[in-house]
Amino acid sequence: MTNKLEKLQQIYEGKAKILFATNDSGLLIQHFKDDATAFNAQKKAVIAGKGKLNNLISEHIMLELAKNGIKTHFLKKLNDREQLVKKVKIIPLEIIIRNITAGSLSKRLGVDEGIVLESPIFEICYKNDALQDPLLNDDHAVEVLRVINRKQLELLRNNAFNINKLLQNIFKNININLVDFKIEFGIDDDGEIILADEISPDGCRLWDCNTAEKMDKDRFRRDLGGLLEAYQEIASRFNLKL
Repeated sequence: MTNKLEKLQQIYEGKAKILFATNDSGLLIQHFKDDATAFNAQKKAVIAGKGKLNNLISEHIMLELAKNGIKTHFLKKLNDREQLVKKVKIIPLEIIIRNITAGSLSKRLGVDEGIVLESPIFEICYKNDALQDPLLNDDHAVEVLRVINRKQLELLRNNAFNINKLLQNIFKNININLVDFKIEFGIDDDGEIILADEISPDGCRLWDCNTAEKMDKDRFRRDLGGLLEAYQEIASRFNLKL
């Protein structure tokens, strides 16, 4: 008979989530905070209720991806703020897929926001707050940092593009354009690379198909206000209720 799951000590705290150990060495509890950060945590605020909405939306998306063959660390939602997830060794790379020009890409290259790209763009950043998550090329990741090998990186690239196609359809069904998004991967106990972290409006740029209204964390980054209302609208369009 399986022992009852117990929440143990905190093992990690990030900008928007906390991870707790459990009495099962292969399982963690992921807790969603209300903290909002931008520009590598130079801008901070607490937005009551944001964590609950991210938990709800991320659960929905992870389940949809799993239905379509994407392996993830997500197991189940435990309560309003917590998920049970597989313990993985996070690969310290942020994977970014861009479908429409916006944000740092537009600023870095001096191009207007809103240009629909003929093909999605794959970017990688080194997950390192002290260095402000610098943009990398393949050689940096493989030869210099040695955090991944070329075969693994190609697997990440293919998985990210597959996830992009699925996410585009998931959001298009609720009249939202997926502009870009950031994801992370981890290696599980079997040595398999799987999707980790979360997928929510915190890590995606989401524009209304009709109005181009921003419905993501840019509302906080750019002082537009209404972040919680935008997240609630995303949840409502998915027919999700707290």
